[in-house]
Amino acid sequence: MFGKLVSAVRQEEHKKLKERLGNTEAANNLVQYSESFVTKAWLVGEGLSEDEQSKALEGTIFIPFSQFPPKKMRKDCFYNNTPSMLAPKHLENIDSCENWLPRRVISAWRVAGIVHGLEDWNVHECGDMILNTEKIWEATIRHGFRPLTVSTLSSGPH
Repeated sequence: MFGKLVSAVRQEEHKKLKERLGNTEAANNLVQYSESFVTKAWLVGEGLSEDEQSKALEGTIFIPFSQFPPKKMRKDCFYNNTPSMLAPKHLENIDSCENWLPRRVISAWRVAGIVHGLEDWNVHECGDMILNTEKIWEATIRHGFRPLTVSTLSSGPH
């Protein structure tokens, strides 16, 4: 009956998503904004409030899609970092770009800027204007950046 259901925390976010999706199957899976939150995985942007977090079920996973991770306000929930990658070993003078990430780990949005420079791409990605994501991923891996995983972090200094 349903694929993946997506709900929005804020009414204005729901409205924007609905408008953007138009008359598509994905739009049909967008649940109307509600004060009752039954999902245990939240994709969150900046500014997630304490009040909004208090409505989450115990064990909820907060996954940021923005530059900054949500402030950790619950001990019974899980908080992911912003999308990020491990810097290649040949890059020098890399400590950390953000104080919430481990050493030699770089936010994906910063990695994208580095890769654009290394590839000499003269294009600006903004809003819906995105280059071929497969091309970007291949260039990122070719330059030695690696996806950040739990095993990557536990393998020691790089």
